[in-house]
Amino acid sequence: MEMCENISQCGFFLNFKGNSEVLQKSWIKLFCEDKTKSEKCERKKIRKQTGKPPIDNMAPTGKIL
Repeated sequence: MEMCENISQCGFFLNFKGNSEVLQKSWIKLFCEDKTKSEKCERKKIRKQTGKPPIDNMAPTGKIL
């Protein structure tokens, strides 16, 4: 499977990379593991609509942490 094309530059993962490994892996499994799953990512939707990445503390669900 091919990971989401934004994973390496995703501000959410870069900002929270020091947090729990389990949390990161579960977000990745739900939203970034492949291109089909990544279409559910609110961060990706905003990037497509605006041409800019959303704020770094916005989770893939759209919730601000």
